[in-house]
Amino acid sequence: MLQDDKRFENEFEYETDSDEHAEINDYTWTVDSKDAKTRIDKFIAEALGEEASRSQVQLWIAEGCVKVNDSQVKSNYKLGVEDLITLKVPEPTAVELVPENIPLDIAYEDGDVIVVNKPRGMVVHPAPGHPSGTLVNALMFHCQDLSGINGELRPGIVHRIDKDTSGLIMAAKNDRAHTSLAAQLKEHSVTRRYYALVHGNISHDQGTIDAPIGRDPHDRKLFTVTDRNSKHAVTHFTVVERFGDYNLLELKLETGRTHQIRVHMKYIGHPLVGDPVYGKSKGLKMNGQALHAAVLGFIHPVTNEYMEYSAPMPDDMEELLAVLRSR
Repeated sequence: MLQDDKRFENEFEYETDSDEHAEINDYTWTVDSKDAKTRIDKFIAEALGEEASRSQVQLWIAEGCVKVNDSQVKSNYKLGVEDLITLKVPEPTAVELVPENIPLDIAYEDGDVIVVNKPRGMVVHPAPGHPSGTLVNALMFHCQDLSGINGELRPGIVHRIDKDTSGLIMAAKNDRAHTSLAAQLKEHSVTRRYYALVHGNISHDQGTIDAPIGRDPHDRKLFTVTDRNSKHAVTHFTVVERFGDYNLLELKLETGRTHQIRVHMKYIGHPLVGDPVYGKSKGLKMNGQALHAAVLGFIHPVTNEYMEYSAPMPDDMEELLAVLRSR
């Protein structure tokens, strides 16, 4: 549902993670008729996409991490209509993370917290297909210590943003700071504002998109607005600048669902420029979606002082805006 929202200018930004955000370890699916008689290992591997290989799924099934209707099954189990599948992903086993001398654009740093302006194209933490070159590798080289609360693969990571989203992200240098920052995220008291360049001319200056997000039933690697197996999702937006067939938006998230901004903007017919998954094939081009986490504010975990930082839009977005302004 798209609503005109006159209160938007005075709303406080709060976000548990970017639309790209919270680490998901538990999954639930309900099987419909089109997936009946599909092998369960194939179904889950396709549902998770790049998050796990089919061999990894088979290992989880053998270890009892997957259940169908509360019962363990084998990898060759054929699904039935209305089967309820649950997957509890085990904690990742320890791997050797290598500190890497990757330059960091640091907005703020002290003994408890570091705020970094992540470039587009950098993955936040190691994952299948991205074992190195991540923000975590860079932080491990730069920092003497990082919080261990999120495990050995994600030291210091309190929240994350997509690989092809640029902008501010905070990390904790100790467990006390991590606990405080995580609580603020959970309580929706962290300030986070994004800028996005989208296709089309939005009919009103500000509004709210209130539409639940879940896995796309037609392509389980994607997310979409759906009432089935979905989670509540709310995005507020304001049009900052109009360029006829493109708009520059400021966005605030009331919830933090995976790919939330990208999915919501596609849902209302204004996908992000350059989005390789939810965008359009024609029009302006970018290497990744035109989405930037521009403002980050939080209460310092030790001093209790409110701190807010901003990061300018990256050069590729500024160049697109310059082209549009010159037309």
